[in-house]
Parts: sequence; C-alpha cells; structure tokens
Amino acid sequence: MTIIPTDIPDVLVLAPKKFGDLRGFFSEVFKRSVFEELGLKLDFIQDNHSYSQPRGTVRGLHFQAPPFAQDKLVRVTRGAVLDVAVDIRKGSPTFGRHVAVELSAENWKQMFVPKGFAHGFATLCDDCEVIYKVTAPYAPQHDRGLLWNDPALGIDWKIDEASAVLSDKDRKHPKLAELESVFVFDTITG
Repeated sequence: MTIIPTDIPDVLVLAPKKFGDLRGFFSEVFKRSVFEELGLKLDFIQDNHSYSQPRGTVRGLHFQAPPFAQDKLVRVTRGAVLDVAVDIRKGSPTFGRHVAVELSAENWKQMFVPKGFAHGFATLCDDCEVIYKVTAPYAPQHDRGLLWNDPALGIDWKIDEASAVLSDKDRKHPKLAELESVFVFDTITG
C-alpha cells in the first residue's frame, strides 16, 4: 500500500495495490499493521455503504462530537467522488483548511479522515457507491455538520453548485464562523 501525504499531515491518501489477471483482481484495502506503522491504532467497528444516483449529489460535511467522534477510511467501489476533509480542531495550525481528493473505482485511492475533521463528498458521475469504515457507531444526538459551500472554506467541489443534490439537513448546517467548537487540537488524539 502506498501512503500519499496531503497538505494537512493528519489526513492521508492511501493507494492499495491491485493484483489482476484474467479472473479479475485482488486487493488488500485495509491492513491494521500498515496503520500501526504510521502510529495509528484504530479500532474500526462498522462499515457503511452509500449509494448516490445523480451526479452532483453532496453528502456532508458531517462529523460526530465526542465521545462518538469517528475516524473514517473512505473508498469508492463504483463511480467517482470528490472527497473532502475540513480541519475543525480549535487551535490547529490548519483550522478551516481542507483536503480534497478524487476517489474513484478506477484510481482505487482511499482517504483516511481522522477525528476533528468534517467530512463530505460530491459525486462526479451518476451511480456512485462509497464504502467507509468508522471507529464509532452512528450517534444521532452527537451528529453535527458544517455548511458544505461556506465561502470561508474555499472548496471547489467540481460540480455545479446551483444544481447540487443535498438533503434538507445538509443545506442547514452552520458556517465555520458559527460552528460550535467540539474538538481541540491537542486533546483529540490518543
């Protein structure tokens, strides 16, 4: 597995190797020892699978407040998305900055999104399937969000914003300046 650093050191892009022949392919998409070598001791407890039919679907930007904060390992099994992680850790030198990476079934890349980041994606084609591992269960009372198109974030979602398909909930999230701080840079790891 190749590890690709990003502009925010805590967010990683991973490129698992694919071994193919006339039958198809094989790929190790998660290996605990690889993460442990990076100093990440993660206990993924659940896999989530998302399907989005129309191009321009936006899901996010989501996060869960402690004690149900989640680390995520995101990959695409069909189609292509722009996957985005925004640093929302108070006191972080990269607070409010983001990483945006195209993940697709073709490029086979994955993105590791740690606790303290809001996460979301926009579908770049029809019929996209995203699978992601998480380290905590869904907890509705701790479910939070950040407005996906807040101009302060400066995210180029690679879609037509006016025709983006979102849930009502995702249209109403607060902007970064209005966001209640639930993560502090020095205290969320460990």
